[in-house]
Amino acid sequence: MDRLIRVSTKEDIFPEYRETPIGKLVEYHNLRSSHDSYSKAQVLIGMCMDYRKNLRIPENFAYILRSGGGNLRYSEFKVSYCVALGGVKAIALLGHNNCGMVNLYSKKERFIKGLVENAGWNEKAAEEHFMNFAPMYELGNEIDFVISEAVRLKARYPKILVAPLFFNIEDNELYLIKK
Repeated sequence: MDRLIRVSTKEDIFPEYRETPIGKLVEYHNLRSSHDSYSKAQVLIGMCMDYRKNLRIPENFAYILRSGGGNLRYSEFKVSYCVALGGVKAIALLGHNNCGMVNLYSKKERFIKGLVENAGWNEKAAEEHFMNFAPMYELGNEIDFVISEAVRLKARYPKILVAPLFFNIEDNELYLIKK
């Protein structure tokens, strides 16, 4: 957590993000800046499907893709759509603390039991499902993952500003990440 930078004023925003959709996102969410009016999305936000996170942003400001851990590896066509047809010039990737995709293998038995009890799966099918997909979604560390995903997307979309950010579910604030 020592790599996280709290944003309490506009001056706390990294210079490379100021006056960009990334800076506006942080201003809207953390600083409660008044909402501008948008007719089209300015940014793509990739964030976790976790129900504990909700952003304070204006209508029409962002495309939002939610997936386990904010992992966009398997949503790349959607990312390309937002860039190619939506015209976004920035991508904000939001990792967060206490993510369920961290240390996923420790949840294997609960996952299998949950599919058996809640969805009516048989145990063998539930275990195969977990073993087939868990390697794709295991994050390791939230901060390291969001940084590596930002690097990957920046290489794939070199003209797009890509920013790794961190959502702290305890104070509901966005933090910048020192790389």
